[in-house]
Amino acid sequence: MEGDDLVSKSLPLFLLPQKLILSSLNSALYKYTMESFEGIYFDLSKLSGKARLAESGLGWKPSGGGDTFTLDREQIAQAQWSRAAKGYELKIFSRSSGVSQFDGFQQDDYDRVSKAMKVWYGVNLDQKEHALRGWNWGKAEFGRSELSFNVQNRPAFEIPYTEIANTNLAGRNEVAVDFLPSAEIDDTNEENGTTTGKKGKKTKRRLGGGKDQLVEARFYIPGTVAKKEKKEEDDVKKEDGEEADAEEEEDEADGEEANAANTWYEMLIDKAEIGDVAGDTFASFLDILHLTPRGRFDLDMYEKSFRLRGKTYDYKIQYDAIKKFFLLPKPDDVHTLITIGLDPPLRQGQTRYPFVVMQFKREDDIELDLNMSAEELQEKYQDKLQEHYTGPMYIVLTHLFRGLAGKKVISPSKDFVSRHGQSGIKCSIKANEGHLYCMDKSFMFVPKPATYVAFDNVSLVTMSRVGGAVSASRTFDITVALKQGGEHQFSNINREEQQPLYDFLKAKSIKVRNEMAEESKLLEAALKDQALSDSDDEVVPGGAPRGSADEDSEEADEDFQEGSESDPEEEYNSDVQGDSDAGGSDAEMADAGGDDGGDDDDGDEEVSEVAKPPPKKKAKTAK
Repeated sequence: MEGDDLVSKSLPLFLLPQKLILSSLNSALYKYTMESFEGIYFDLSKLSGKARLAESGLGWKPSGGGDTFTLDREQIAQAQWSRAAKGYELKIFSRSSGVSQFDGFQQDDYDRVSKAMKVWYGVNLDQKEHALRGWNWGKAEFGRSELSFNVQNRPAFEIPYTEIANTNLAGRNEVAVDFLPSAEIDDTNEENGTTTGKKGKKTKRRLGGGKDQLVEARFYIPGTVAKKEKKEEDDVKKEDGEEADAEEEEDEADGEEANAANTWYEMLIDKAEIGDVAGDTFASFLDILHLTPRGRFDLDMYEKSFRLRGKTYDYKIQYDAIKKFFLLPKPDDVHTLITIGLDPPLRQGQTRYPFVVMQFKREDDIELDLNMSAEELQEKYQDKLQEHYTGPMYIVLTHLFRGLAGKKVISPSKDFVSRHGQSGIKCSIKANEGHLYCMDKSFMFVPKPATYVAFDNVSLVTMSRVGGAVSASRTFDITVALKQGGEHQFSNINREEQQPLYDFLKAKSIKVRNEMAEESKLLEAALKDQALSDSDDEVVPGGAPRGSADEDSEEADEDFQEGSESDPEEEYNSDVQGDSDAGGSDAEMADAGGDDGGDDDDGDEEVSEVAKPPPKKKAKTAK
């Protein structure tokens, strides 16, 4: 017994030196204390750098200078070696920060990397061969840090969970996966592939090597799967075979079949932690009507972000993504719109929404107590937030956004009031009806497509009416030309809003061109010319034309003055029509026309004018 106690007591003392001796032997056998590799690209960095593997961990430094990436040896959980775009890739699975990829190794570097991983980190370097058949049908497997799409048990591609921004059901058997956009980077770190978080922690968001970036992938998942809840009794073997069979049949009958796409969608949300937000919810608003994107969403507000939860889509939006915040009263005196400008915008499939438009009834009141301690409220949000709110919902929500996001609330300009005393005027962009609001520094059209136009970018505003008579038109259009090129057209504006809008644009020193006024002037001038022309063609009751035609009639009277004695006979004697005097008078008229030496056309007009009165006089005597 004493010998056994002696062995048991001395055993730990013997093992510890042995482990140290083995570690020293391994280090002695492995003669290098550091392995360095040039021309290595970290994740999707634009520039290469130097990768170093040491006993304390690994690191990467860009060749052009900038932030470095380091990973402690205790964080290295797994390592893989495979072919990649620039040569061979070393993929590191860390215990906390996801997946790190180092591309650009040579094939001969495998032995050095493998020995370093084994000796220093106690990790085997697994070789992976990718599927190169190009098939789009395979099996999606959920790993610890990434989603792998395998074809014939070989990975075709992998998607790290940290790169997934959102996912939604695009159809009955289709799941859409949205990827994070390119991260905003500093000038000092623009060429590198790393980003630094707000608290100095390295984030795993990659930067695309070019302007084009993959933003969405869709998976088609047909069929159904059995959805059963496992029980502890299922692991116990039944002594009676008949009873076991009967229970299995009952389990199959009770088991519900679920859509495979829905099950896969829920697993992805759980693995990628989509919608999970650190911290408690400060406030929640249920069933808010959204005009853009269309639908009803629940809104949860957190310390650094807010979340929109709908039946199909779920968004987590950082407060830093809010660029504009508008509070717009609708001209119906019933609703108020809250419009939030986002960069990057929300995405639903191929559709991008740079603005979120919410609609509230002004009469809807709410009582709200913030889920925040008094100490936290006093320390972080002094004079910005209140512990208790009572009032219209849109006012409470606006106050919370202003306090948490720190954004200025933009309201319509007081310098513009419509004909009916409202801040917005009804108009349309193409076939989409909405309202145009005049701010102090911009135009804002809502709800769809939500359009923001800053006055600094406006070169000219043209008021016009396309098609139809200008004087009879009840509406007009405005075209806003931009300095960088392009234009925005707002159509079907009530004619009564023309003067208030014109006065507002002039007060803002914006160049305005009123084509309607120019067309009105041209129309008035044309009407004046037409009136003068009509007065020239008008005939007096006595048969003599007005204006310059009187002179022609007087000349005609002089021509007939020599045969004035026969005039009564021509007028009252019907037998005179067959006399030769009529032919003489025609000859005299022809001579008079030839003696004048004037224009032939003028002479013909005189003849026709003088020849018309006699039939009228005969008609008069017939009465």
